[in-house]
Amino acid sequence: MSFLRFAGSLRPSLGRILSLILLPVATACAQVPYPSKPVTLLVGSAPGGSNDIFARAIAKRLQLAWGQPFVVENKPAAGGVLANTLVAKSAPDGYTLVVLSSTFTTGAAIRTNLQYDAIQNFAPIAMLAKGPLFITVSNHTPFKSIAELVAYCREHPHKLNYGSSGVGSINQFATELFADAAQIKLTHVPYKGMNPAVTDLIGGQIDMIVASAPSLLAQINGEKIRALAVTTTSQSAVAPSVPSLGDSGYARATVDLWWGILAPAGTPTPIIEKLNNEINKIVASEEMKSFFLKEGAEPVAMTPPEFAQYIAQEITRWKQVAAAADIQPE
Repeated sequence: MSFLRFAGSLRPSLGRILSLILLPVATACAQVPYPSKPVTLLVGSAPGGSNDIFARAIAKRLQLAWGQPFVVENKPAAGGVLANTLVAKSAPDGYTLVVLSSTFTTGAAIRTNLQYDAIQNFAPIAMLAKGPLFITVSNHTPFKSIAELVAYCREHPHKLNYGSSGVGSINQFATELFADAAQIKLTHVPYKGMNPAVTDLIGGQIDMIVASAPSLLAQINGEKIRALAVTTTSQSAVAPSVPSLGDSGYARATVDLWWGILAPAGTPTPIIEKLNNEINKIVASEEMKSFFLKEGAEPVAMTPPEFAQYIAQEITRWKQVAAAADIQPE
């Protein structure tokens, strides 16, 4: 046998040998543990808001659990749309995530100019918590109960006005949902954020606000404004003395404010599941239960498919509310 024929006969064997040598290397590269570098959590609002506060609490505990930095970056523009867009267009590798809240679904229900699809371009990771919205009125009004408020509004359509943090906000959607269930007509006064709206509620320039515990609880406890109800099915641990809409006969108008974490679509399932398992463990701790309660929320654990279904149902619901109340994007 010639040398060339002999060498040719070795080629398949050499190929198999090389593949056996390289296989462990390739497998090791494919199985680099997550996370192996810093993870960025984007927040579409300024520091100090509930999204930011919750993001920093979760980031701190994920960093302690896994030994890699979890860095919170604030991108306060366009009601969270900038942060959402950046994440939707990021590499689906688990290293760029977004912490957001219910406004993600109300925005998706009415805005047609988004640079992302709220369903198709994201992979839900975990819900963090839910909390009630408070139906509050100015101390300059006479109302002491939801029944009194509804009775007045039925006799005086559009006379009572309410403030919100802007057109398309969860505040506006929740208020219009309640108005529809109660068969009353209110006048909307949009603000550029909740703080100026609350200031005007205290001063009596507006009559009513439906907003979250972080926005209103200090003013309620200080008796600067009056809470008539929480928007939940039953009374909330956040404010156990305040009646619920469900108990007041308006179950159709119940709303939970929620917070959660999303990744770009296409993020590998093992990474999604690892994040979900660890986050669910974190929010279930007694430390985090106490933390959330002080911030006006209660922890909620969901699997990624459950959270994805919840978001889809929320968008469908808010589209119906927008159509009924003629809520249009600015």
